[in-house]
Amino acid sequence: MYSLERLRALAAVATHGTIARAATALHVTPSGLSQQLAKLERESGHRLLERDGRSVRLTHAGRVLTGHANSILAQLTAAETDLVDLHDEILGPLRLGGVGSAVRSLLIGALADLAQAHPRLTPSLRDGEGIDMLPLLLAGDLDLLVIESWSSRPMRLPEGVAIQALVREPVRVALPAEHPGGSGTSLDLAELGGTPWASCAPGTEPYEALVQALRSRGREPDIRYDVAEYATQLSLVEAGLATALVPAMAERPTPTGVRFVDCEPPLERDVLAAWRAGPDRPAIRACLAALHHRVLS
Repeated sequence: MYSLERLRALAAVATHGTIARAATALHVTPSGLSQQLAKLERESGHRLLERDGRSVRLTHAGRVLTGHANSILAQLTAAETDLVDLHDEILGPLRLGGVGSAVRSLLIGALADLAQAHPRLTPSLRDGEGIDMLPLLLAGDLDLLVIESWSSRPMRLPEGVAIQALVREPVRVALPAEHPGGSGTSLDLAELGGTPWASCAPGTEPYEALVQALRSRGREPDIRYDVAEYATQLSLVEAGLATALVPAMAERPTPTGVRFVDCEPPLERDVLAAWRAGPDRPAIRACLAALHHRVLS
């Protein structure tokens, strides 16, 4: 009989493509994972993996066994869910991740509601960017994310991720109070082509959305300030050093030397809840309900 640990090891390699990445996802050493896979090959009587450059790929036998492994692991997850539902209790760990502005505006309030409604639930929270947290979600290190997708550059979500829309909000340009473009209610982004910008790190959704929004107007943004927090971006704007694209959730508190104007063409940001697709989990269901309550309140 094959052990769950060895089947889980094979499934992880199939998902991540290399033994090193699979070992990281499972929190084991690459040598330990290789030993588990070698034992599984001896038990099955088949070669399951073969080298493919720096990666590995499944043999035909490996693909067959991986399909069964995924089914077994899914059934195990379903069994765990059913046992929790038997007591109709929502308890245990719930590992959350979120982008900073949504953490402040939505998740903290939702966590307070969960603490009162489900005192045996033990949530934890980390903030970050969707591009960094989605691999952790797929690896099982996080249970639910609150992430963002901008209209100028919609987020590409990997297979196996379920989503639910929470909020759609406008994105506006933050300008120094004395900036000539701040005199009206809206501003064509093409007029800001030579302006220094502040944004989040390259590769993040806000950064790529800014780049695409300016390029759609025939401009290449001059992004000089790589700053994760919107509050710090707004301080740079107030000092007259930069402009920034800021979603509505992140406009408060507004420094006195900053003005917001609408973008032309208009920009929006969707805030989404994301979790691994599969059997219903009561803790995630409860968190989604708490988030929707905060959106409506």
